[in-house]
Amino acid sequence: MANGYEINDMAKEESWRLFRIMGEMVEGFDGLSGVEPAVTIYGSARIKPNDELYTQTIEIAHRLGELGFSIITGGGPGIMEAANRGAAEAGAKSVGLNIELPVEQACNVYATKVITFKHFFVRKVMLVKYATAFIIMPGGLGTMDELTEVLTLIQTHKIKPFPVILYDSKFWQGFIDWLHTTVAPRNYIAIDDFNLLRVCDTPTSVVETVQQWYIKQEVAGQKALGHNNGAGL
Repeated sequence: MANGYEINDMAKEESWRLFRIMGEMVEGFDGLSGVEPAVTIYGSARIKPNDELYTQTIEIAHRLGELGFSIITGGGPGIMEAANRGAAEAGAKSVGLNIELPVEQACNVYATKVITFKHFFVRKVMLVKYATAFIIMPGGLGTMDELTEVLTLIQTHKIKPFPVILYDSKFWQGFIDWLHTTVAPRNYIAIDDFNLLRVCDTPTSVVETVQQWYIKQEVAGQKALGHNNGAGL
């Protein structure tokens, strides 16, 4: 049984942990200031450079970079490396939000701005906070976790309904079918929730989806600003 001194030491350690978390938050906010507009790209860390998906990810990030979007990734290898590479080659801001792991993960060399986090949840906040669109390339459990988190944040109105793009319909079709045939019939999700997803099979369709949505939001914002200015005259 823990004595009073041990309990007090544990309480102090938890208090200092909160300060470390706050410090990571501040570092993330400061480091990513001015990165918008940005697109976050998720996907498998296990994809190799000779994989077609790697090449397609480079093209997506490069073309978005040329349009003025920063590219944000988790900073690792695979899809993340390809996305940072495409952004860097386009001369765009290429952000890698790395994470400390038991087996050390070095950030890929194509990220021109690197922030390393100790806590997964702080890193996940930063991956979402500055994005105006989310591109979900094929991946495993980590990618699925990030996809469902983004959808939940939009569904619960914690973030704006930004485009959530699933790349490669063949890869994602089983997941989409399961939502339609198993989850929706039990009323675990609403049919309208499917409107949160866009499925694309080419880099061109991804880039056009992001660009069209962004332009639409800019026009809507300008109209709202003009209306408010007019109301004050």
